[in-house]
This record gives sequence, structure tokens and C-alpha cells, in this order.
Amino acid sequence: MVPETDVALIGAGIMSATLAVILKELHPQITIQIFERLDEAGMESSDAWNNAGTGHAAFCELNYTPEKSDGSIDISKAIKICEAFEVSKEFWAYLVEKGYMSSATSFISKIPHMSFVWGAENVSYLKKRYELLSANPLFGEMSYSEDPKQIETWAPLIMKDRKSGQPVAATRMEMGTDVNFGELTRSIFRKLEKMPGITLHYNSETLDIDPHKKGGWKVIVQNLLHEQTENCRARFVFLGAGGATLNLLKKAEIEERKGYGGFPVSGLWLKCNNKNLINQHGAKVYGKASVGAPPMSVPHVDTRMIDGKKELLFGPFAGFSTKFLKSGSHFDLAKSIKFDNIKPMISAGLRNVPLTKYLIEQLRLTHEDRVEALREYVPFAKLEDWELKDAGQRVQVIKKHLEKGGVLEFGTEAVVAADGSVAALLGASPGASTAAAIMFGILPRCFKAESQSSAWQSKMREMVPSFGKALSQDKEALIQTRERTARTLGL
Repeated sequence: MVPETDVALIGAGIMSATLAVILKELHPQITIQIFERLDEAGMESSDAWNNAGTGHAAFCELNYTPEKSDGSIDISKAIKICEAFEVSKEFWAYLVEKGYMSSATSFISKIPHMSFVWGAENVSYLKKRYELLSANPLFGEMSYSEDPKQIETWAPLIMKDRKSGQPVAATRMEMGTDVNFGELTRSIFRKLEKMPGITLHYNSETLDIDPHKKGGWKVIVQNLLHEQTENCRARFVFLGAGGATLNLLKKAEIEERKGYGGFPVSGLWLKCNNKNLINQHGAKVYGKASVGAPPMSVPHVDTRMIDGKKELLFGPFAGFSTKFLKSGSHFDLAKSIKFDNIKPMISAGLRNVPLTKYLIEQLRLTHEDRVEALREYVPFAKLEDWELKDAGQRVQVIKKHLEKGGVLEFGTEAVVAADGSVAALLGASPGASTAAAIMFGILPRCFKAESQSSAWQSKMREMVPSFGKALSQDKEALIQTRERTARTLGL
């Protein structure tokens, strides 16, 4: 292990991969040490089977466009996420152009995104949502229909044997994508490992980070193969270890860590094993979440491309484990509870009784129950055509709140030390899909002087040509960037 480095990245997932590329492109001489507890990159939250893989662009996810008590619909989050996903596509196009991967076909595919609802009240909601979104350039290509025959041409599985006379509606974005973030992550790291100044340490678990007497941070790492503990001094540390990030953040001696807690939620898929059904469906069809369900549990009939093979999933169904990682420890939740976050965690728990009730109900589900839930979307679904498969482990953020004591946050949040020497990423969806925007967003907080330099500004615009622009308000720039990324990414 190198005793000193400019940057230490904890976790070899999509976030660390993205930040490593950005920093190496901005500063070719920078030295980076990456520590991963598993024996391969991108195998936890970034892995295809553990990640929703939608390429979250807010085209179809109804939880990003909530209906308020007065009947109005808030589309601000959808606009923000869609702009962030455009940044990701621009960045990936740059990586392809720079040879980080030979082509984009291994990690991104064109799969239409649909929203589908039934019942008069839900149809009214979807129509209002469509009218609001389609007025914005980001969603200008969205189609809407209440015609069952039209919807059947888009997604035949969801209309076959459906009760006639039932009000239905759907929206469709043809330009939707499916993303294999595990393959993207591993492609990036394969390139990075060949670059001078970058070293990837597998089977290396970060135990602690402490202030170093010479400045910066002492990263304490244990090699899991021979149980040897080593130290590395880093000027900047990024904690991008998925669910393990929270416990590492609690160990870092920065004021900003206080008050944060986490609530683990695991997921389960119904995976189709009938090739005929898999071949009939070619879209991501999202519905409305059940009352009390977390956003990550929004049901969807999901066409996926995983390792070059077309798959069909439904879910996710929620599970519960006290682990913060799929390969973590059952003591993760207990170890995360500290004096500074116990009040926010209790308060958030008391305020989220419907979520607790929902999780208990989900844990009681049998295979028959899950297939019955699937039949709301695929009415003729048979038990023997679907099998249960584990999805990933997520840790939802709990944070201190002045009035409420503590709140449960559904999303991602970057926690950065006042001096910018430590940054940590907490939370889940839309996470991976917006990795590039998140990492570009922390640069001015962690590399303040460099980010303001003309050299870095120019390079960032090279990596992301729309850098600094609001694509939701600049139709011409949006058209240009979408044409370029579609061409480069083979979409």
C-alpha cells in the first residue's frame, strides 16, 4: 500500500468510479487509492441484479411527481432528475469517445419508459401529469393514451386478459434507457487500473479514518485475505461504500456527521423464467406505489438487459434486514446508532408507522401473494413462470430536523466536511443514474480553488458540454446534447 496519496476512495462502486475519472481527467498527475472490501468492483448496489437499472430520467417514475393535497402536481423533482440524467449520458458519451470502453452497448440499451395506471382517479392524475411534463422540453416527446388498443401495442402483457371497461391510461417515452451500472463500473475501473497513479485494492476493508498529524486523513484498512492492517495518508477522502458509508461517516471526526442515521430496506424481484413472455415485453412499465411504501418499492414490469441477455422482472418487493450491505453484518444497524442520532432515528420511526406496517406486510407475503400482486400488471401471470430473486440492500437516510426531531429522506445526499477534505454519499434512488451530476456537484465544495480555475472549468465543459446550463429551459441545447449522446451511445 502506498503510504501517501492525494485521494482515497472507499468503495469501488459507480460513485467512486465516476469521481475517479473526473479527478483524473481534471488533474492527470493526481494519485488515487481505491479500497474495496469485495474481490471485484461494482458488486453491491451498482450490480445489475441489485440496482433498479432504469436509467432514472423521471420519465415514468410517478413518485417523482407527487400529487399535493390541493390536487396540483409537483414536477420540480422530475425536472431536476431528468436534467441530472442528461449529464450522466453526456459524461458516458465522453468516456466512450476517450476510450474508457470500446462501446456503450455493454452497459446501456434503449428501452421505452412507460407509466401505467387504472381507475378514474389515477387516470385523471396521469393526464394532469402528462400535460405538465410534456409542456417542458425535457419531456416534449412523451406520448399519452387512454385507448386500451394503443396501450396494448406498447406493452401487450399488461393488457392481455385485463378487465374490459376499466379506465386505463399510459404515458410512453421512446428514448428511455436501461443501464447496467455494474458493467459500467467495471469497465471504468479496468481502464483506471492501467493509469499511472491509480491503485485498486480489493479484499480491503476500511476500518476507520482519523485526522492525520501531518494534515489530511489516516485511512486504516485491513486486508481480508491475510488480516494485515495498514494505514494510508490521504489529503481527500470520499466515502462511496453504499450502505457501509454511514458507519464510516460516523467514525470520521467531522461536525457534519452528527444527526445522521439510516434505515435499511432490502428488495426482492419476481424474475420471469418464461422466454416467450420475456420476448413479448419490451418496456419499463411503472405504476403507483402502495400507501406507505417507500419510493424504491414503486412496482414495475421491467425489461432489463443483463450481461447481453434480455430479462423480465417485477417488483421490487420490500424485505428487511439489519444489514447495511448485501454482504454486510447483521450488526450494521445497531453499530450505526450513536448518541448524536438516536433522537432523530426514534423520531423518524414514530413518524413512519405506515412504512413499518408496510414492511411487516411485505415480509408476510408468500410466492402466491407476490404473483397475485403481479397480476394487477400482468393479469394472466402464472406461478410457474416466475421465481423469487434477491435484489440489493438500501439504506435510507435519517437526518436531524429542527421541528420534527428526525425525518426519513428518500433520495441521495452528499455530506461534506467544512474544509472539503471528506465527502460521503448517503441514500439510494435515483443514486447511480445521477452519479455524474452528484460528483460534479461536490467538486466546488471539496476542490474549491481548482474548480474555479479556467482550466478545470474548460475541462468540465468538455466532459459535459451542457455544464452550467439548465436544459429544461434551453430547448436548442437539449436537442444538441440528446442527438450527440444518442449517436455516441448507440441509442
